[in-house]
Amino acid sequence: MLMPPDSTEPIDLKRAGLKATSPRVRVLEVFRASLRRHLSAEDVYRILLAQEVDAGLSTIYRVLNQLVQANILLRLSFEADHAVFELNEGGHHDHLICVACGRVEEFRDEAIEIRQREVASANAFVLREHMLVLYGLCPGCRADKSIN
Repeated sequence: MLMPPDSTEPIDLKRAGLKATSPRVRVLEVFRASLRRHLSAEDVYRILLAQEVDAGLSTIYRVLNQLVQANILLRLSFEADHAVFELNEGGHHDHLICVACGRVEEFRDEAIEIRQREVASANAFVLREHMLVLYGLCPGCRADKSIN
């Protein structure tokens, strides 16, 4: 059984209403072991191929969708036609995206959270959820003079 980071609670496929099939377990293991928190279906596929796991890309997509529906993974679309996935570890966070290399960084800022609630309230909105994404250049790409 897999363990989410910083937790003693197992990621329980059965509790989410899913059987612990080999493809589901393997995909979850990829997310758990990855140093990158945000992975595309193609990333998962390449990692499993490198581990010599026989899984087709269509199986990966199907499993990712099942894990999203079970609220084990979150699907994020930072680009119109490209989704990435991350383990749903609870708690809200926002993202910084490098427009040059695609690097994704998470951040939390309570002042921003407060301001967003104030804006919603001032416009008579009841805030249900939100996603803030900031686009720019990461330190590595800023250092690369050919990108600036």
